[in-house]
Amino acid sequence: MNATRIPTLLLLVWLVLFAAPCRAAEPIAGLSEEDYNQIKNDLLRLELRQIILAQGKTNPDYLADAAIFRKGIEWALKYEPKLVPADVALIKKAVNRGNQRLEALDGNKLPWQIKKGRLVRGFVSAVDGSTQPYGLIVPASYDPAKPIRLDVVLHGSSRPSGMSELRFMNRFDEGDEAPKSAPEQNFIELHPLGRVENCYRWAGETDVFEAIEAVCRNYKIDRDRIVLRGMSMGASGTWHLGLKHPDRFVALGPYCGYVDTREFSKTPLGNFVKVGDLPPHQDKALHMLDSIDYAANAGVVPAIACMGEKDVFFQAHVLMGKAMEKEGLKMVNLISPGTGHTIDPVTHKEQMKRIGEYVAKGLDHAPKHLRFVTWTLKYSRCHWLQVLGLEEHYAREELEASVTDDGTIEVKEPKNITRFAILPPMLQGAKPRLRVGGREVTLPARDKGEGEFKPVIERRDGNWVYVDGLDIAKLPGKRPGVQGPIDDAFATPFLCVRGTGKAWNRDVQGWSDASLKRFAYEWHRYFRGELSIKDDVDVTEADIRRCNLILFGDPGSNSLIAKVLPDLPIEWTQEHVVIGTDSYAADKHVPVLIQPNKLAPGRYVVLNSGHTFREKELNLLNYLLFPRLGDWAVLKVGGKVPNNPSEALEEEVLRAGFFDEQWRVPMGKK
Repeated sequence: MNATRIPTLLLLVWLVLFAAPCRAAEPIAGLSEEDYNQIKNDLLRLELRQIILAQGKTNPDYLADAAIFRKGIEWALKYEPKLVPADVALIKKAVNRGNQRLEALDGNKLPWQIKKGRLVRGFVSAVDGSTQPYGLIVPASYDPAKPIRLDVVLHGSSRPSGMSELRFMNRFDEGDEAPKSAPEQNFIELHPLGRVENCYRWAGETDVFEAIEAVCRNYKIDRDRIVLRGMSMGASGTWHLGLKHPDRFVALGPYCGYVDTREFSKTPLGNFVKVGDLPPHQDKALHMLDSIDYAANAGVVPAIACMGEKDVFFQAHVLMGKAMEKEGLKMVNLISPGTGHTIDPVTHKEQMKRIGEYVAKGLDHAPKHLRFVTWTLKYSRCHWLQVLGLEEHYAREELEASVTDDGTIEVKEPKNITRFAILPPMLQGAKPRLRVGGREVTLPARDKGEGEFKPVIERRDGNWVYVDGLDIAKLPGKRPGVQGPIDDAFATPFLCVRGTGKAWNRDVQGWSDASLKRFAYEWHRYFRGELSIKDDVDVTEADIRRCNLILFGDPGSNSLIAKVLPDLPIEWTQEHVVIGTDSYAADKHVPVLIQPNKLAPGRYVVLNSGHTFREKELNLLNYLLFPRLGDWAVLKVGGKVPNNPSEALEEEVLRAGFFDEQWRVPMGKK
């Protein structure tokens, strides 16, 4: 028997035995009961076919190309309060498209893999295992044997709804057959969804880079010619990602995008919420997100900005221009006469022409001079420089270096930096030379064939010294990828863990259970994925190595909290919680924090928290999605726990802040 026929036979058996008609538990406005029942049954069939194909070790990218349609339908049925006829048509189209792609996979055919023009594809997120869609525009001239430029185009603001995926995908999905026409351009366009509406922050940021990697796996992309551009929220995302990852893109093209939080919030629009005075820890955290603070990095990656003369957000680019001027740079800002918040074709054409001039040169991985500014180790690398340790997070850090004619690296005195590395291709000779702050740093001689040299340089007793190679050096304290704040734990793979033991305090446990339930609801609705949750007794060593552990409960109810507690900078007993010099009664107070996981290097452990912003912000304006608790907080909890996860919990933040660079509570600081 042909192996490719087995899935079809299994499917028929399952349909006969198990696929009883579904009945609508709650009617959906705009969708008849007959259509609802049919769509639910279609979803079951799609799911089973996906499971069967997955068991056959089908390429995950190809499975995602089909699964995006089922995923879009599920979110539409769950979160769209009222469907209009166009929505119903999109849902039915998605059923057909999902079936078409699964049929093709079952027959070992991939017509969309060679399609030119507009199409939609998907990838499986490493963050939560969810399927995420992206749009593509493949030019008629694309030759799989020749590397091609990639333009990453970030979409504008789109209020999150149940139909978000299906409406987004419909912009690109023209079917998998050969198009009537494909654009005559010399680049592929990638349009990431980015979890809909977060200005490409947190998991939305990760999604952009994962989508890039998905395209690079499936198309011949010239990695030295990747452009990042976008309009409105997409432009803000371009500033945000481009200036913080200045070695990833050959050029940036922001068109009408905000660059900070506080000033942007003053825009005279009726739905805007002004961000006034904030608690110190929230104010500091804005330096992690506000791209205006990274303006100096436009000296590394060129930005060709555009703005409409009458755009209500015109002031945003004025602010960025002033910030660049302070850094000794001149901002390129093409102003479209008489236009508002829209793309003017003439101005955009000029923007693309100038971007093309940088693309023609390609990305220079070994510039002779680098000046890199950051405010956090989350954004730590710029070509052959990497910051590894700071004096203080969310204060300005600057690292500037040049290569002399004889190959010596000259580093100016680093600012607010305690440790850094020089990366290849620099210092690869037999006798590498380095000067920091005008003083020679002794480096070991290199034997031929010894491998790449990545010296780590650290300040000790006022002097800069070589300590080891980056691959083997011990990096105590906060370091790239493990630096906080709490919200950073949800931008890389994570696993929520609930306890199965006996809780110490009923009110704390009730609040913790409700907090997990709230996080699962908010993640599903606004970050478009299923929250990964396990009981503490089911967590494996592989889970611990792979994931940030998000632990809910107390040391009595959750065995993993009890296991990591000795390594945390707090005291937590049945009677009290102690953070720093302050003690709180344990029956009504709970610690919320992030720390490096001593059980798994490079991973976090988080206590009792999902994202520190809530549904109010997620459903309102994307610039409000900034950290609300920093690295740690003490909450007073208790009272009745609501049944609806979208209802507010009884909780009060008593203290919050950041750990120091060694992950300790700063004593005496309120």
